[in-house]
Amino acid sequence: MFDDTYFMREAYKEALKAYDDGEIPVGVVIVARDRIIARGHNLTERLNDVTAHAEMMSITAAANAIGGKYLKGCRVFITLEPCSMCAGALYWAQPDEVIFGAADEKNGYRTRGGSLHPKTRVREGLMANESADLLRDFFKSRRK
Repeated sequence: MFDDTYFMREAYKEALKAYDDGEIPVGVVIVARDRIIARGHNLTERLNDVTAHAEMMSITAAANAIGGKYLKGCRVFITLEPCSMCAGALYWAQPDEVIFGAADEKNGYRTRGGSLHPKTRVREGLMANESADLLRDFFKSRRK
């Protein structure tokens, strides 16, 4: 059986893929019965699509994997607090739990007044430093 840190490390690997592709480094894995059923990272630049956030990509993949639109029984591991758009999608998908690493004080769903489904548990801070450092490095390199 894998622990939460294992799954967040897998989400972090997705964030590294985004970083390497010049995308904002956010990664996600969705887990059902201790098995990863979907992975995702930001693809907004590659797809030229502002909705191609890591969460959106992985929600679609997970729904396809389980054959239904609701992610009940699933846990979502995200390296960064979801934005309002992604929180809205997660609200409707209704996973059992959302675990995110770094808080997003500027654009996170909590700052922007969003919410997740009332039955969805939320935990934050798992690998927060690593996730925040990766984001800082990314934006620092873009400013040069």
